[in-house]
Amino acid sequence: MNLILTVLEIVAPVFLLAGVGYLWVRLGNEYRVQFVTQLAMTLSVPCLIFTALMKTQIEPQALTALSLAAAAAYGGVTLLSFGTVRLARLDRRTYLAPIIFGNTGNMGLPLALFAFGERGFDYAVVVFAVMAIYSFTFGVWLVSGGGSPLKVLKEPLVWATVLGGLFLWQGWQTPTFLTNALSLIGQMAIPLMLITMGVAIGRLHPGHLPRAVWLSLVKLAICLGVAALVGLWFGLDRVALAVLVLQISTPVAVTSYLLAEKYGADAEAVAGLVVVSTLMSVVALPLTLAFLI
Repeated sequence: MNLILTVLEIVAPVFLLAGVGYLWVRLGNEYRVQFVTQLAMTLSVPCLIFTALMKTQIEPQALTALSLAAAAAYGGVTLLSFGTVRLARLDRRTYLAPIIFGNTGNMGLPLALFAFGERGFDYAVVVFAVMAIYSFTFGVWLVSGGGSPLKVLKEPLVWATVLGGLFLWQGWQTPTFLTNALSLIGQMAIPLMLITMGVAIGRLHPGHLPRAVWLSLVKLAICLGVAALVGLWFGLDRVALAVLVLQISTPVAVTSYLLAEKYGADAEAVAGLVVVSTLMSVVALPLTLAFLI
């Protein structure tokens, strides 16, 4: 009973905030998803990543091991996802990126914070940063059908990760007044992303639902299996392993739908994956946390 209550205390705030966004838009209120998403991804999330890396008390060696493990896990997930899409004869531009990339920002960061505290949050930021760089290079290239991977250099998330890693490595700190300001901006990120996720789901028009169900199950199985095996292979400590599994196995991100719509992939099919995998996570994430805690 205590374990059930602990898990509920962890996941309830995440789904409650998403529910606020869902109810907000279903009641007919205005919410500019594109503006809020741009605000979060170009300002609040980079500040969150930079300050989290700069202030982390985790040993650089442990962070390096987790970074390599995250990269290896995404590599394994990519290979298995590509095989799934090819065997099922699905459109690679539409389905591959959503299967690979989970909702590590909107869901993964707050879940890691509530489940494992500041240490878990610091680990989660590292996995999120690896995913963001991979997503803004290979992910965008997949959905758009080409383009230069150098676009990643324009992303504030990338520079925040690089600068945060440099400050961590050198032991540098920004002046207190600047750190406090950056921290305040970064604190906007999690509630903004959760509410926006709820708003976006409330506006989605999902399609291909039977296909979305089995693909969501396959995605969950691939991500859980690969993340657990890679984490054990790299010898991660208990918290780092749990955070890696949690982050990699999060449901399809709303960002995948926005990218599909932007670059002309089948946006309705991706919307189906977002909705179905998110609904599945209501059961899957508590079970995963119960096993990890």
